Amino acid sequence: MANLSVVIPAYNEEKGIAEIVHRVLSVRQDLEKAGVPLLELLVVNDGSKDRTAQVTQELQEQDDCVRLISHPSNRGYGAALKTGFSRARGDLVGFLDADGTYPPEYFPQLCQAAVNGNDLVIGSRMSGAESEMPVTRRIGNLFFANLLSLLSRQKIKDSASGMRVFKREVLGTLYPLPNGLNLTPVMSARAVHEGVKMVEVPIPYSERIGRSKLSVFRDGSIFLRSIIWTVLLYNPAGILGLIGMGGLLVALMVGVWLILARLSGVTTIGPLGVAALFWGVVSGVTGISVLALGLTFNYLVSLFNKRPIQRGMFGRPLSSGSIERHFGWMGLVALLVGLGVAILSMILGLQGWELDRLWLYLLGSAMFILVGVQLIIYWILMLVLEELSQRDSMVERDLQVMSVQSKV
Repeated sequence: MANLSVVIPAYNEEKGIAEIVHRVLSVRQDLEKAGVPLLELLVVNDGSKDRTAQVTQELQEQDDCVRLISHPSNRGYGAALKTGFSRARGDLVGFLDADGTYPPEYFPQLCQAAVNGNDLVIGSRMSGAESEMPVTRRIGNLFFANLLSLLSRQKIKDSASGMRVFKREVLGTLYPLPNGLNLTPVMSARAVHEGVKMVEVPIPYSERIGRSKLSVFRDGSIFLRSIIWTVLLYNPAGILGLIGMGGLLVALMVGVWLILARLSGVTTIGPLGVAALFWGVVSGVTGISVLALGLTFNYLVSLFNKRPIQRGMFGRPLSSGSIERHFGWMGLVALLVGLGVAILSMILGLQGWELDRLWLYLLGSAMFILVGVQLIIYWILMLVLEELSQRDSMVERDLQVMSVQSKV
């Protein structure tokens, strides 16, 4: 048996707050059937300038399940929710918007999923249920959900849903959360990377009452930055690794083109060819730098959070087969190849080869040397960070050995 606290953040919602409150209160009987006998409804008036507080006060006097909490000034959607979370008494905490877009009639289903063992239940507007969401917002939500799915390697259908139920005990895991509208995508991103047991339940979505406060472009850019930044705090290689691999792919394509051109008898290249070589070299050197930087950051995240290094570039546990384990010999090979080509170019130059025949070899030599040096530097850095991250466990192991030997 569990109790439910529903939090409704409200800013200038005098036209719709009474209706949504009555709809939430009307599901009490269905909540009891779902194993949730008590309901608490907290309306957080976030500095409204209309009659939102007065209307809610009247509702509170009519039903003791309703509680009004007021901010003296507008602090933001996320701040209002967090105020409600801090005052909630229920074992389960749910929330939804005050504008009537989310159906409180689905709270029993969300609570049932939570009672059945899930820590966070998201009402998904993108799972096939009837939806009146505008096309621009639907496209945006699809983009953010797919982006988070790609970066976390876990399928998410609605990363920004504003109707959820979670166990109050997981708040410590999900915090810190922002004060703005981006609280929901950040919550989703943190839940995925913290290993919170999460499930999505399909819900319908309706047109809001009154004018929307959401700006597609302004808030969309905030959502994007929030997701990327949150993922970077957990698994930097998930983002930086993809960028780095993209740069290496460009360099590889240019290299293959150059080899095929040479095999087909082409001995000179025009302006476009020179530009392609330039971007190929820049992309290759930059790609390996960004890739190695992302993998190194994973070690720093592990060291700071005092956790095992759990995620490689593709979100899998690190092992002897992880790419960063091979940076040492890969860097040495690249360095030797670059030096070899450089020495050969110098010898050919002394034998009379002109610069227009040698510049490509010298360019390739410089690229291999730079990449080799970078790989060796990052390999050494990651070895140091890995040992530092394991220091506590190594100390504990040695102390246990000393304890056993002293007893003998």
